[in-house]
Amino acid sequence: QAQLSESGGGSVQPGGSLRLSCKASGEDISKSCMGWFRQAPGKKREGVAHIPGGGGLAYYISAVKGRFTISQDTATNTVYLQMSGLKPEDTGMYYCAADYGDCRSYMVVEWFESWGQGTQVTVSS
Repeated sequence: QAQLSESGGGSVQPGGSLRLSCKASGEDISKSCMGWFRQAPGKKREGVAHIPGGGGLAYYISAVKGRFTISQDTATNTVYLQMSGLKPEDTGMYYCAADYGDCRSYMVVEWFESWGQGTQVTVSS
């Protein structure tokens, strides 16, 4: 089981950018599907993007396509989420998570077995 730790959140104006990082320890991310989720107050946690920990085809929800990029680096056991063109509706707590298996065609919270504690992203003017 991996231990995951997110960083890089903060407050930004609409149109701004942030890069989130997720450092994993205890397990090699190449064995897992690595995902980013987010949760706004009063809303369900939703998957944002995922990528095979060893590299490969990334998945994005339609709301973030063209604005967010997920990437991974097996050498440092780190997953990133580069966020550009941020909108107020992107505000929420962002969580890194690992599903100990292959990535699937969409994201379900219950499939992911290890979670970080989250990093807050706030987009406002």
